[in-house]
Amino acid sequence: MNTVLPKTTTVVITPEALLEHWQGHRRLTKRMLEIFPENEFYTFSIGGMRTYAQLTMEMTDLALPGIKGIATGDWSGYGDSGDNTHSTAPKTKKEVLEKWDFITDQINAYWPQIAPERYQEVEKAFGQFEAPIYGTLLYLIDNEIHHRAQGYVYLRALGTEPPAFWDRS
Repeated sequence: MNTVLPKTTTVVITPEALLEHWQGHRRLTKRMLEIFPENEFYTFSIGGMRTYAQLTMEMTDLALPGIKGIATGDWSGYGDSGDNTHSTAPKTKKEVLEKWDFITDQINAYWPQIAPERYQEVEKAFGQFEAPIYGTLLYLIDNEIHHRAQGYVYLRALGTEPPAFWDRS
């Protein structure tokens, strides 16, 4: 059952500005993926953390079914099998980048389908995470930022200068 939070008359950010904010983060994460050394992308980790390929799959696994759920209410699951476990990374970074671009396009396609009142509705995303839709959307963005930050640590440990964190152009 969907719960609707009380409405407010104050708009803090427009849906268009929020989409641009998310897509700015996605552009920066894509630059991280592009410069990450291919072999280390699949093998390098520090302190038992997952590889950047595995972290990237979490980002992709949540983004596409997440925006679909936000737009349509269909929270049927994420991952290769839809059972809420993370996908195996494609064999090449080129394939990962193609997947990233496809998901970016899907976010843009689903975004206009989100009715303004939808942001205040409370739903259990993927049958697990109950929150207002705006909270789930912020979680998707936060999750990407968190895992991108792990990639920054990896790149610095590998002697590669990461892109400026503030440049989302």
